[in-house]
Amino acid sequence: MNSAPAYNWIIPDWPAPSWVRAITTTRLGGVSQGPYTAMNLGDHVEDQPEAVADNRQHLRDTLALPAEPVWLRQVHGRGIVMADQAAPNPEGDGAVSFSPGHVCAVLTADCLPVLLCDRAGTRVGAVHAGWRGLADGVIEAGIDALEMPGSSLMAWLGPAIGPQAFEVGDEVRSAFVAHDPAAATAFQPQRDRWHANLYQLARERLAARGITEVYGGDYCTYTDHERFYSYRRDGVTGRMATLIWLEGTRD
Repeated sequence: MNSAPAYNWIIPDWPAPSWVRAITTTRLGGVSQGPYTAMNLGDHVEDQPEAVADNRQHLRDTLALPAEPVWLRQVHGRGIVMADQAAPNPEGDGAVSFSPGHVCAVLTADCLPVLLCDRAGTRVGAVHAGWRGLADGVIEAGIDALEMPGSSLMAWLGPAIGPQAFEVGDEVRSAFVAHDPAAATAFQPQRDRWHANLYQLARERLAARGITEVYGGDYCTYTDHERFYSYRRDGVTGRMATLIWLEGTRD
């Protein structure tokens, strides 16, 4: 990767092989204005198209990406795209790659980005896990798409809304508890609603598939206004990107 202010990026702290490249952007370092200030990478939020294009070009150049990221049309579902074969802008909420040179990417602004890779560094994936997708099994779909046992995989949880800020109704809690009664511990009562812990819910889904090496999960997009976009906090806002890819050369 080329040099860039360290505060502008988050590098996952996980024991992935060195040729597995991964990063999450923050809102810092781009050219967008107003509520999208400054590094908005989402082209669906009514930001100026030329600003988004400039930000994406800056991302490619600064990170020396091997290719244009596979930008998904995310629908809060469980569809997973094979980045190695994807057409431009495919619909889905996750992407996987089995070969070097293909950049998996998800966009978030409170939802949880989940990165996956195997210990040998041969396959990688990125998943967009909002509560709907998480409840419907988008993480499990991403694991299935990697075609490897969970015991050989590791995961990193990127910036998402924290458990003290994510207020939800009974329907959200019911969706998770219906799948696994143990998920009830991820919800704390808040007046007539609940505070939900996306990180805990994701860890439970990962553990159920045999993934015990789970890293990250200590951010809050809602409370960290300086670094992160938050849809819950601001409504009209930009999107961060979480990227993962395999380098063509192995150290």
